[in-house]
Amino acid sequence: MKIDRLFQFFVVNEKIFYPLFIDQLEYICNAADILVSQFKDENNENQAEYYKAIHILETKGDHITAKIYDELNKTFVTPFDRDDIHILASRIDTFLDFIHDCSRKKVMYHPKSTYEEDVTIVDMIKEDALVLSDIIKNLEHLSKNSAHIMKQCARIKEIEHRVDDMYETFISNLFHNEKDAIELVKHKNIVQALEDTTDRAKDIADTVRSLIVKSA
Repeated sequence: MKIDRLFQFFVVNEKIFYPLFIDQLEYICNAADILVSQFKDENNENQAEYYKAIHILETKGDHITAKIYDELNKTFVTPFDRDDIHILASRIDTFLDFIHDCSRKKVMYHPKSTYEEDVTIVDMIKEDALVLSDIIKNLEHLSKNSAHIMKQCARIKEIEHRVDDMYETFISNLFHNEKDAIELVKHKNIVQALEDTTDRAKDIADTVRSLIVKSA
């Protein structure tokens, strides 16, 4: 094999990870959109249909993650450290898994009502998805776009902190005001799943921050 063809082989394989990461985030953004619709719709049958749609996206996301791992095993040259690629892919996949779990719990528990705080946090999960999508789209030119990426990572952290505060207040009020023990457990588990999901978004941002530090 000629040197130029060998070099081309390495470059092509190195760049294959970026579109796969972008595909992962596309599924996440779609799932987050559906989650917003699900939590704003009080009809149980509609909620079940939203869950089915998210479940399909979660399965597709798993396939993309598996492809990333497969390419990682086959590729000689990678855009950054192999372990970091694996961690980033895994954490992105976990974020989608948690969105899926929020949707599942909403259908499984069938609470009598949806609290305004739930909807607010779901909107923040959607913002997380959009911000992370922007981060990943800028990842290929990490050094050039590092300032913008760091700003976006900071926004993810701000969202996580705001949700933490909302969660603590909500749980306190829930235990003080909700007299139906079964409904209390339902709402506690649902809001816990939502709060955990924003934590997983922060995990992705933290991974990207680490990449920037390593590339400096």
